[in-house]
Amino acid sequence: MPQDRRPSFTRHSSQDMRLSSAPGGVEHAVRVDLDGLINQMPSGPDKDKFSKEMDDFYRLFTRYLHDKKHSKPLDWEKVRGPKPEDVITYKDLAQKSVQDVAPLLSKLAVLKLNGGLGTTMGCVGPKSAIEVRDSQTFLDLTVQQIEYLNQVSGADVPLILMNSFNTDEDTSKIVQKYSTHNVSICTFNQSRYPRFKTDSNLPLARTPENQPNMWYPPGHGDLYESFANSGLLDQLIDEGKEWVFVSNVDNLGATVDPVILQHMADTGAEFVMEVTDKTKADIKGGTIIDYDGQVRLLEIAQVPKAHVDDFKRVKKFKIFNTNNLWISIKAIKRLVASQKFDLDLIVNNKTTDDGTAVIQLETAVGAAIKHFAGAHGVNVPRSRFLPVKSTSDLFLVTSDLYLLENGELRLNPKRTFKTVPVVKLGDHFKKVNDYLARFKTPPQILELDHLTVTGDVSFSSDVTLEGTVIIVANHGAHIDIPRGAILNDKVVSGDLRLLDH
Repeated sequence: MPQDRRPSFTRHSSQDMRLSSAPGGVEHAVRVDLDGLINQMPSGPDKDKFSKEMDDFYRLFTRYLHDKKHSKPLDWEKVRGPKPEDVITYKDLAQKSVQDVAPLLSKLAVLKLNGGLGTTMGCVGPKSAIEVRDSQTFLDLTVQQIEYLNQVSGADVPLILMNSFNTDEDTSKIVQKYSTHNVSICTFNQSRYPRFKTDSNLPLARTPENQPNMWYPPGHGDLYESFANSGLLDQLIDEGKEWVFVSNVDNLGATVDPVILQHMADTGAEFVMEVTDKTKADIKGGTIIDYDGQVRLLEIAQVPKAHVDDFKRVKKFKIFNTNNLWISIKAIKRLVASQKFDLDLIVNNKTTDDGTAVIQLETAVGAAIKHFAGAHGVNVPRSRFLPVKSTSDLFLVTSDLYLLENGELRLNPKRTFKTVPVVKLGDHFKKVNDYLARFKTPPQILELDHLTVTGDVSFSSDVTLEGTVIIVANHGAHIDIPRGAILNDKVVSGDLRLLDH
């Protein structure tokens, strides 16, 4: 049985990519600062890796300076909806089972983007370690999914985790508990780039050590370079792997789909992006467009301010990117080696704890769609997009709305409507610990359409919510929903305290 393995990948030697620039210029000053950081490290593999990262950052930084001077803003008149051949409907694809694609599964790897922390939900450590269903974490469910996939197909689909410097240490400890599972687990780190000051453009960091506010992981678009730099990309090619399925670790709907895998093999496409229909909750999601005859991913950060409302219109831009991506491994290697693999820059303005204005240069993994041959989207069912970004999402996935089977959540067939209820939990529920303290057991919500809860509200056990339910505890008031209560199209407000008997 394959064991949990975290190999020490071959680290590529740092190449001298230092770009010449006029002494005294901003580029030169930044290059000097980066070299100063590199020279503080002792010789060895860690220094080589860090030097490569600083070279990659410098290339990104010089692009940023060039774009500030020469790039033209997005021409909104050239933005068109995708051509029919650029987005294919999932239901039009040949239906396949896991057993049908068993030979193809032996050529597949699964990669989860695992760089995020759980801080927005009030948790410490990697978000993937948050318990989301039946005391199981995102990682637990992912391992169960792939273990079952390997068991049914007879394949050896490995699980790869792309960590950040924020999550790597904790994740390395966590994955040890899967050593007896039938899944091979590998990890690698995405890059660590220095924030730079908005006014001077110089890096904030004065040492290569991790210090608060000084460094950042540069978005999931860094996957391609970091994947190649780790040596793991070459290892997978040597093992005969052809495709990698990439998704966010917190998307519980992102499971290996035999239909799309077969589609990848049949079409020879190097890149397939899963998209799904927009709702009013998804108006900020990136979308596939046709721009000057080229398929591209358009993010809201790239949209001119005058056209943001236009971008948010569901009738015009009907789909959005789920960040479930199927990519040719050899194509990644080819494009990274070309050093022309430029992704659209996302300039993220931040302020440090002491008030210093800084910039983070980031990229999105889906923006690479324009570089791959035959790249297109597949419009998949909404069930393929089940992210947990907040406790409102957690409320849904822990309820009877979903059934858990082999690590995969499926919509309960007893639900009359195949849509998911709209749930809005207020600030009293924002952190996971507070949320858990306010629900003795998950309510039954099979017939729920809409739930809004604000203020100091607590739920006892065996509560049923149906239709539209609005519960508002005004400032200073408290509402207890008693055990066994059934709320059907109800508005509850004021101050209500009922004791269970």
